[in-house]
Amino acid sequence: AMAQAALGAAGLHFDELNKLRVLEPEVAAQTAQLREECRAFVDKTAEFQKIVGSLIELVDQLAKAAESEKMKAIGARNLLKSIAKQREAQEQQLQALIAEKKMQLERYRVEYETLCKIEADQNEFIDQFIFQK
Repeated sequence: AMAQAALGAAGLHFDELNKLRVLEPEVAAQTAQLREECRAFVDKTAEFQKIVGSLIELVDQLAKAAESEKMKAIGARNLLKSIAKQREAQEQQLQALIAEKKMQLERYRVEYETLCKIEADQNEFIDQFIFQK
């Protein structure tokens, strides 16, 4: 016991296997435990980084998918707008054609009335000519 105290004063200690150590057995045990806890912490940190990495990858994929869908929606909207413009243009062309045909019909109606009047006048002239004979 006295030898142990003298060694202890010199900073030397015996462990449970009676090997000579520089650290006190309790300090050595705490150091080993701290080393294990640090190793576990590093492992958990690495696992956390892996999880975060895969989460970031997933979010990136979702962002790309969302961007793709947005582009499709914009394309569809633009297509609908152009179709609507085409229909509008077609409608205007047809309205113009209808107006043109109505004017033509009015010209033909006036021409028909004029011809009917001429025919009536000619028939009247023929009747008078026949009755004069």
